[in-house]
Amino acid sequence: MKTFEELGVAPEIRRAIEEMGYESPMPVQEEVIPYLLDEVRDVIALAQTGTGKTAAFGLPLLQKVDVKKNVPQALILAPTRELCLQIAGDLADYSKYIDNLRVLPVYGGSSIDSQIKTLRRGVQVIVATPGRLIDLINRRTVDLENIKYVVLDEADEMLNMGFTESIDEILSKVPDTRSMLLFSATMPNEIAKITKKYMREPKDITIGRKNEGSVNVKHMYYMVHAKDKYLALKRIADYNPSIYGIVFCRTRRETQEIADKLIQDGYSADSLHGDLSQSQRDYVMQKFRMHNIQLLIATDVAARGLDVDSLTHVINYGLPDDIESYNHRSGRTGRAGKTGISIAIAHVKEKGKIREIEKIMNKKFEAATVPSGDEICEKQLLSFADKIEKVKVNEDEIARLLPSIYRRLEWLEKEDIIKRVVSMEFNRLIDYYREADEIEAPSDRYNSRDDRGMSRNSRRGEDRFESRGNGGSRSAEKGYARLFINLGRMDNANPATLMGLINDFVPGKVRIGRIDLLPNFSFFEVPEGDAQRVISGLKGQEQNGRRISVEEAQGGAPAERREGSRRPSFGGSGGDRAPKRREGGNPSYGSGGDAGKREHRKGGRKPKFS
Repeated sequence: MKTFEELGVAPEIRRAIEEMGYESPMPVQEEVIPYLLDEVRDVIALAQTGTGKTAAFGLPLLQKVDVKKNVPQALILAPTRELCLQIAGDLADYSKYIDNLRVLPVYGGSSIDSQIKTLRRGVQVIVATPGRLIDLINRRTVDLENIKYVVLDEADEMLNMGFTESIDEILSKVPDTRSMLLFSATMPNEIAKITKKYMREPKDITIGRKNEGSVNVKHMYYMVHAKDKYLALKRIADYNPSIYGIVFCRTRRETQEIADKLIQDGYSADSLHGDLSQSQRDYVMQKFRMHNIQLLIATDVAARGLDVDSLTHVINYGLPDDIESYNHRSGRTGRAGKTGISIAIAHVKEKGKIREIEKIMNKKFEAATVPSGDEICEKQLLSFADKIEKVKVNEDEIARLLPSIYRRLEWLEKEDIIKRVVSMEFNRLIDYYREADEIEAPSDRYNSRDDRGMSRNSRRGEDRFESRGNGGSRSAEKGYARLFINLGRMDNANPATLMGLINDFVPGKVRIGRIDLLPNFSFFEVPEGDAQRVISGLKGQEQNGRRISVEEAQGGAPAERREGSRRPSFGGSGGDRAPKRREGGNPSYGSGGDAGKREHRKGGRKPKFS
């Protein structure tokens, strides 16, 4: 391995980075720095987040900037305000001992007047988000005519955020003779178009394989029913007392709901999504970076460009639609040579997506079991004991107080004191998990399908699950209730689909009787005592984007005679009516119903973990 001196880094820059703790170059730095110092015009560097990219382009750029010229000579484009500030701060640290070198971050959400004043005083390096830079260009307050180096950092993120036109406009304003460096974690087709349009015979540098995740990240998944996702998230957090991570959600609404539930249940958490103002986002990020928050619940868009060191976990509260998003998510941990864990809390129907990610990223996911209450309590107690062992004791400050404490507790044996300390800290946690039901793992039947695409369980019950062409007007078997559901063969529903929905969204086990599939809707039978539980569990859920409606069929005749209708109405309930919110939570993440109530006994809270 080479040293920074062997790479050609100037002494004043080496002095600064050595003070920052840089001992030897990381692979991407070892590859990129020599090319930029040797006047190679264009470079494409494919590397994951957290691999030291900022220093890879920052050190040679700072070394090549002419501080005697008080005009912008290097332009670095970043997708978000947070990344923009991070890069500018790092460059300022690297150039600590270079006199008269000025770096300016240019981004939205901050005073444009102060940025204009600084530009007029003169800077050599501009770090900018595309939107604010376009605004300054339109105001004719920024001069790009002397730009010699352009860097696109996290180029794939910028394209995902819709900055393609802005990048085109910005690059049209810089000289054709400029050198260009493009950094990206993945290489989608849109990146290839940019390289073809704006780069001439670029040097390709790939650290690892294309679209491959970081080697320092361990990938795990927990397979659970949809109704148990939130409960699984809590157990994962409890099982990792020192967790410091990001929980990714798909929508703003889900993000806020999960954050609110975690805060209500005593966790150190907060949300980050697009509905927050810039000042609110800055406040949340400040708390997170200072470790005043252990769990940041975020959307993909809000978390783009976040650069936070030492994350122990990234948790996918459901898998994203594309592999590149998963790659970016997991790349938030395991940075700068440290290890991290990327966890997916997956619905049973997402197992195929996990296999697809494994194949493309060349990573093997470890199938994990949701921790039991006993395992969680043991892990928390051991963590507490470890903290007691390592706590710093200030002998001078407490020495005068100890004699009275010794006298007060002298009647207790050592074991008694330990028991009392542990009980004081963990009685509530132990009581919570003693009463909480364990999370039931999904049945293997989802993974055991024959050549006709039906589970073996379904085929064994083929006679019971006969699908008739017209449904017939019939009564339920003795002891069973006949239910209507607004899904049929036109919705690609089959007996396995209905069984899966009930298994996913209805707490406890339900025996399913006869199933009659019709084109637009279906009927199925369940024990009379389970009927209302099934109706409550399924109502308001979604299947392939369609809201589910389940009602009791009185004799079956009314709906079956209206076979051409998409939304038969028993008792005035339309299929598109919003579900009634169940006590204990929102049906979108399954914290309501009996299972949710059981987990939220004793006020629904648990002691905060530390």
